[in-house]
Formats: sequence, structure tokens, C-alpha cells
Amino acid sequence: MMAGLHQRARTMRVPILTYHGVNIAGDGYADNDHVAFAADLELIHSLQLRIVPLQWVVDQLLGRSRRDLRGCVALTCDDGSNFDYDDLDHPQHGLQRSFHNSLRRFREHHGERAQPDLHLTAFVIADPVARERMDRQCLVGRDWMQSRWWRAAQDSGLIAIENHSWDHNHPCLDSPGPHGLARGDFHAVAGETQAEFEIARAQHYLAQQLAPHAPRLFCYPFGHVNDFLRSDWLPRRGPAVGLDAAFGDGAAPATPASDRWNVPRYVCGWHWRSPEALRAILRSAAG
Repeated sequence: MMAGLHQRARTMRVPILTYHGVNIAGDGYADNDHVAFAADLELIHSLQLRIVPLQWVVDQLLGRSRRDLRGCVALTCDDGSNFDYDDLDHPQHGLQRSFHNSLRRFREHHGERAQPDLHLTAFVIADPVARERMDRQCLVGRDWMQSRWWRAAQDSGLIAIENHSWDHNHPCLDSPGPHGLARGDFHAVAGETQAEFEIARAQHYLAQQLAPHAPRLFCYPFGHVNDFLRSDWLPRRGPAVGLDAAFGDGAAPATPASDRWNVPRYVCGWHWRSPEALRAILRSAAG
């Protein structure tokens, strides 16, 4: 029996899917991540795959648990706009159902037993000043990059709030940034003080905002993974600041051989743009 349990752990192949709440360029699947997310919940369920928390995948990767994760999928979203949690009226494309409310609607329709571990990990940008600047310059200036929903989302049991850096090193911010950061490229976070500023500072802030919850997962902004962070700073400092793992893109399933500090994900609108394309990914990736 124990040998079978170990074999199931070794055969983990979990596709991790990623969405962006601000990706609203139209009303259809290919150009609206909210439309895609709701449809994908139904597709995953129809394929008899099981949605599980991302932390379960990490715990398996680190040998902390030996759950049977065959036929499983994990869901994530990036940046932490209010679209993740609140239904909002987009000025061009009308009312958008949030990721959170799509999860709730799925559960109301199918019942809790259909996907008992239904869950989404939201990687959020920590700095309130940066979020306000992004809202003004990159969205429509309606204060849709707030943090007020974080605790409610965390307490819902459907969403975990995790670390997407201090300010995303976003191009809308003043350049050079602190510690000489050239903006618009997370590869530029290539030194000790820069990493402490972008990652450790976000860890501390999010832990203060969400106590007793503390973030345990980090997601690279822009999917930019450099050797310094992946091979040096995160292995050395990540556990000390409370991190278990970090996520890039990579377009491959998470397996026992995945790099703890660069676990791959598939990104909606990039790695797939239709239900048919996602179906092909899930059939090949979910083991």
C-alpha cells in the first residue's frame, strides 16, 4: 500500500493555469479572461479532472505530502486587480463576472461535491502607491487596483493571496527605481538589495495585511526568471522570508522534477486562446 502511495506521488503531472483579471479586450473567449475562466471551469469538470489548491502541488513537490494528484489542475491569476474578486462594469465591455464569483457560481450550479477542493491562487502586487499609478495609467482610473478585497478573498476559502512582488517593476513607475532598477523588466532584479526590495518587502507587507495568513508562494512578474533569483537568492533567502516556491510560465505541467524556484504554468491568451486548445493541453499534461 505504501509503495502505491509513493508511486502516485512520483507520477504527479499537474497543469497550472494562469489568468489576468485585467485582460478584457472583447466579449469572447480569446480576448476576455473572465469569459475564458468561466468556460474553463466547465471544461475541466467535463474532462473529469480535479481542481486543487496550488499549495498542494508545492507540498507534493517538496515531499511534505503524498496526495494522489493524478488528473488534477491548479488555477492562478496574476496582478491582483479588483476584477479578481468583484463584478465590475467595464466602460467598453460591460459587466464582468469576477473570478471569485465564477467560482461561486460554479459551486452553486454543480454543488460542492463536484469539485470539493475548488480553489484559485491570486498573486497580487503589494505596493499601494504602485497599484494606484497602474490604475491611473494602465486601466481606466476607477481605483480598481485596491487591496480591500484581499482579506475577504482569503477568508472565503476559495482564494489564496500570494506574492507577485512589491511593485512588479512596472514600466509606468519612475525609472530608475530604487537601487537603480531599470523599470519594465523583472530580469533587472539581479542584485541583493533589489531582490530584498521587490520580494522580501512584499512578503512582509502582505503578511502584515493578511495576518495570521502569510504568503508562501511567489510569482515572477512578466514571467521574467533570471539566474540570480532562481539559482541564488530564492534558494538562499526564499525559505527565510517564508517562501516555499516560485512560478514562471514555461508551458509544462508541474512534476516531481520541476524546479522549485521556477515551477511552470500555462498562460491564458498566450499558451491557449480557445477551449479546444486548452482541451489539448489538459489531455496531454494532466497525468
